[in-house]
Amino acid sequence: MPHLLIAGKLHPSGLALLDRTEGVSYEYVEDLSEQSYVPLVGRADALVIRTQPLTAATVAKAGRLKIVSRHGVGYDSVDVAALNARAIPLCIVGDVNSVSVAEHAMMLILACAKMLVRADRAVRGGAWAWRNRLETGEIAGRRLLILGYGRAGRHLARMAAGLGMEIRAHDPFLRAEDWPAGPAAPAGSLAAGLAWAEVISVHAPKTARPLLGAEELAQVVPGVILVNTARGGVVEEGALAAALAAGRVGAAGLDVFDDEPPAADHPLLAFDQVVATPHTAGLTRQAAERMAVASVRNVLDFFAGRIDPDLIVNKEFPT
Repeated sequence: MPHLLIAGKLHPSGLALLDRTEGVSYEYVEDLSEQSYVPLVGRADALVIRTQPLTAATVAKAGRLKIVSRHGVGYDSVDVAALNARAIPLCIVGDVNSVSVAEHAMMLILACAKMLVRADRAVRGGAWAWRNRLETGEIAGRRLLILGYGRAGRHLARMAAGLGMEIRAHDPFLRAEDWPAGPAAPAGSLAAGLAWAEVISVHAPKTARPLLGAEELAQVVPGVILVNTARGGVVEEGALAAALAAGRVGAAGLDVFDDEPPAADHPLLAFDQVVATPHTAGLTRQAAERMAVASVRNVLDFFAGRIDPDLIVNKEFPT
């Protein structure tokens, strides 16, 4: 009988799926810290994990572990090398939150264009005359660059097209012959896209170095709107703060940070042209339910011998 460890608060629908499945048992820890689940990991044949780290030290304590299922699509908090050394597959959920992420990115684009934080403060602070400064703008007719043209990026492109934006995308992992039909044309190089765009929305995975650092931000159109709903570290925070202070970046919408939650004195939070949200782009009520069910389903499918290989990150290991 496989024994599961659920690490992190899970939507009740995911637990209900386990409760009605015969031949499995599970333990459940709601706290989002590695320390909270480490004492239980030695008994687990499978681990369903939220955003907390899974380090090599914890993997070493998990002597029975056969599979890890991420409650989401990112896995930068997981030590994949440690899993590889033990030939433990790591799986992610499928297309369960891309619409949520795209909607959130579109909201942040609009909030930045309309200077929502400043507008809200003007009303609450009695500065009604702020409206006459004409700081807000429109997005219709503006040029949008989407960095990372996967599911969320493509959903965003369709939404932006409906609002009258001109759209290009940059994705070095997408071959020209595989470029999907739709509203976004290839931007060419990253530099060409940055020099063209009036709005940039980031949907790229985190890599060893930031996709947008000081060098890249020096190439953008002055006053550009920059939105990041991908991962902290994809945009270099210090470089972004400097670009905001210089006016090269006119406004930013940020759902992710290098350290989460960010400190109260984080430099980016001092700008009233920054709209910040607490990593909720993919965490709507609907998406949370879909992720919970999908992350549990991956484990059950693994032990039943029918896991979707497209959902396994370290594909060199048989299932």
